[in-house]
Amino acid sequence: MGSLINAGPIGAGMAAIFLCVGAVAAPQAPGYVWDSVAIGGGGFVSAIIPSRSEAGVVYARTDVGGAYRWDKGAGRWMPLLDWLGDADTGLLGIDSLAVDPHNAAKVYLLAGISYLQNGRTAILRSSDYGKTWAVTETTGQFKTHGNGMGRNNGERLAVDPGNGDVLYVGTRWNGLFKSTDAGASWRHMASLDVKSTPNGAGISFVLPDPASVKDGAVRRLYVGVSRYGSVGPNFYRSDDGGATFTPVQGAPAALMPQRAALDGAGKLYITFANGAGPHPNDRQPEPMNRGQVWQYAIDSGAWQDVTPAGFTSPFSGISVDAKNPRRLAVSTISTYLPQGDAKGDRLFVSNDAGNSWTDVIARGFKKDLQGASWMAGHGIHWASTFEFDPFDSKAAWVTSGNGVFHTADIDAKPARWFFHVRGLEETVPLNAVSVPGGPLVSALGDIDGFLHANPARYSPIHMPQMGTTFGLAVASANPGVMARVGKAMYLTTDGGSHWTQTRSLKGEQGQLALSSDGAVILHAPRGSREVYRSSDAGTSWSVVRGLAGANLRPVADSVASGLFYAYDNGVMQVSTDSGVSFAPRARLAAGGSRVIRAAPGREGDIWVPLYGGGLARSTDAGASFAPLAGVTYCAAVGFGKAAPGADYPAVYIWGSVGGVRGIHRSLDGGTTWQRINDDANQFGGPGDGQFIVGDMNRFGVVYMSTAGRGIIYGLPAAGKGDPVL
Repeated sequence: MGSLINAGPIGAGMAAIFLCVGAVAAPQAPGYVWDSVAIGGGGFVSAIIPSRSEAGVVYARTDVGGAYRWDKGAGRWMPLLDWLGDADTGLLGIDSLAVDPHNAAKVYLLAGISYLQNGRTAILRSSDYGKTWAVTETTGQFKTHGNGMGRNNGERLAVDPGNGDVLYVGTRWNGLFKSTDAGASWRHMASLDVKSTPNGAGISFVLPDPASVKDGAVRRLYVGVSRYGSVGPNFYRSDDGGATFTPVQGAPAALMPQRAALDGAGKLYITFANGAGPHPNDRQPEPMNRGQVWQYAIDSGAWQDVTPAGFTSPFSGISVDAKNPRRLAVSTISTYLPQGDAKGDRLFVSNDAGNSWTDVIARGFKKDLQGASWMAGHGIHWASTFEFDPFDSKAAWVTSGNGVFHTADIDAKPARWFFHVRGLEETVPLNAVSVPGGPLVSALGDIDGFLHANPARYSPIHMPQMGTTFGLAVASANPGVMARVGKAMYLTTDGGSHWTQTRSLKGEQGQLALSSDGAVILHAPRGSREVYRSSDAGTSWSVVRGLAGANLRPVADSVASGLFYAYDNGVMQVSTDSGVSFAPRARLAAGGSRVIRAAPGREGDIWVPLYGGGLARSTDAGASFAPLAGVTYCAAVGFGKAAPGADYPAVYIWGSVGGVRGIHRSLDGGTTWQRINDDANQFGGPGDGQFIVGDMNRFGVVYMSTAGRGIIYGLPAAGKGDPVL
């Protein structure tokens, strides 16, 4: 354990006091049930892959929220990677997914995010529908980026239809690789002279042709490359099992291949766009506003433009009906045309091999939100994959920037599209507060946040909407008063039923604090080194004296309206004049999280998670701190309703106690701890949102942020069923 408190004053009035509070790791608490707070999608589902060997088995991958399998009987998606811990958060970014064409239970993932864990990359392998996984570390050979441009392309990962032990993976920066032991090991295929591309998307798809299987292995392979023809060939073919590859002439040179599908009758269909997608890339000359659909004749090498007439949009999704090689489905991407009450992509179906198309959106569009009311006014967009059900030619799936849609009859006029996202909660939580006598209030990336009266039920979104809500604060002694900030700032005095925009703002985004009585707002805007104070509901602002630094996160005392705190890299700053000025009071270990917590109903009681420095507590308004012995790592701390008979709120942490990392709970102010999650329920840890909060109305219920798996909540087994607050 590193030094918690660095002795020696760094400013007038600062003290460093080293006290130890005994902490003993208790056995794991029995019987917690874990689930996602019901929001209703919200993130980019980058691909959906139906099994072609077993009806009803459908997999989906997301850019930051892991992979899922559809449970038709339960009518929800089952998360497959909740066992990943915080050392593996980046593996929730799935850049490709492959299903063995002859065994739906065998599924493979290409996982990693370039900005997490130094770009750690792995191939995840399951032979039981994703219930258990083996991990092949590939970082030393190749890396990927599940949240990068071109994550909608694919699939980069493919299983040989002639031999389930043979797999191929096209990478972003390292070329083409092959495995002959079901993904356990990989070797580079030097026969394809492609490594990186200017846009960082690399190989966009690898497609083995089942019609070419000979002697138990595929002979013909197609590889798409995410680059313009002026840079180099963007479409290759091998007819000898990958021993050699030849650039295919005639592919559109001014466009990049996105996805491809074989019809089993001698034709290959490829979608093209002038960028990797799913949206314009400002760092590359890729506007993502133009594309085409082409048919390639395998035997003759002839190309035919089969783009839907009158459309020049970028295209992505492509599917061929398993029962009819002339029946095709194709989707645009990054196209915003009228779509019911919103704007979004167009979906086309052809029954004559692409010679003519029906625009199924223009013909008639009916959206069934399945209770996710926030989706009103939002359309199907970033439609990266559009797939026929291999066992039902009328049914189809389409992915979107906000979830997954399904229709049981794509030929209906109008087709009815169901928003099927239960269990697939891919959002980035940024803040949450459990209001005593009220709901859980959330702040989320892209979709504002919600008032969750019941975490198992869809809830109303904050209105007016502004996109991402970054900062959220509730007046602890006057909880009807709240503030939230993104590109604007809104206040409510009735618990979130009505929000009013402030008259002025000194900067966007950032973090907020509200004095316990709700009379004072502190705002630390993103990118600003100054913090601002308002005592007139945001009509005017003044600079807070003595508090300067980027990305600060002030916190109000839960009782004393004149007390505020801010922690920054070892220094605890305190205000005793209602946020007019701050002064340093104590020094802690360098580093640590800025998301400090004031214990509810306890004046001057402050807890600071210090990562590898453990957990520190002050009971004298930040003048001194004591380390919680036994807590050797802490990334987040929060409070909930006290246990029956207890006189201190329940304390929850994401951290390590007794050498075990996970969610721990203390019912006695941190003297003893119990782990309440298990290795199957880690969710990648608390992510950048860094919050863990207990429910203030129901003992034992706890909520945690993630890096992209939404808000997780745990419910004691004794209260199985939907929590009712």
